[in-house]
Amino acid sequence: MPRYFLEVAYKGTNYSGFQVQENANSIQAEVENALHLFFRNPIELTGSSRTDTGVHALQNFFHFDYDKSIERKFLYNINSILPGDIVVKNVYEVNETDNCRFAAISREYHYTIYHSKNPFLQEFGWFYPYQMNIELLHQAAKVLLEYQNFQSFSKRNTQVTNFNCQLLESYWTIENDRIVYHVKGNRFLRGMVRGLVGTMVRVGRRLISIEQFHQIIQSQDCTQADFTTPAQGLFLVQVNYPAGLLLKKL
Repeated sequence: MPRYFLEVAYKGTNYSGFQVQENANSIQAEVENALHLFFRNPIELTGSSRTDTGVHALQNFFHFDYDKSIERKFLYNINSILPGDIVVKNVYEVNETDNCRFAAISREYHYTIYHSKNPFLQEFGWFYPYQMNIELLHQAAKVLLEYQNFQSFSKRNTQVTNFNCQLLESYWTIENDRIVYHVKGNRFLRGMVRGLVGTMVRVGRRLISIEQFHQIIQSQDCTQADFTTPAQGLFLVQVNYPAGLLLKKL
């Protein structure tokens, strides 16, 4: 049976995360409902990267199997059914064994912090009107590239067999009144990016030293990290697949 990857983007403000949940609306539930209405058959989706309540995505993926041909013009109809804060951007035909979660080789996230009150960033960043030392933030971001075990930045009750992640990029940029954390890795743990940002902010405010930051990572104790970072500043920016996997765009 043909398999398809569905590329989506969404504003996560009004949703209780990416994956289907009982008694809560999700991105997956809305997309499955739209596909069901259009194809007149229930469609079961498998998601690539779970995002939490209030987190946004410029790119994420589902895959599904469907025994009839799908044309690109169907996207217009499906997007007409979806709410305005979710869009299906592209559909790709792939091999029947390709899995959008396990085939991904890396994922990229951005986290935005802004210092001056701005109503246009209220749902897309963390308003943090405190001075931070940017050089210390840069140092903390570099420190993360030295490690692979990120248990200290994984929320409890996470169903994983290990806490090892390979970070490929970790750095901050300054964009006008905003500072943005960029991180790319082969995998991420539950709550990891927000835990990294919250703890690095403590470094930037000189509440903890770089040496203490090392100690938090090495402790492998999530109670030492700061997970209070709000969700709305976090964006899943890109999910990367091996070259050629997404070659057949409809």
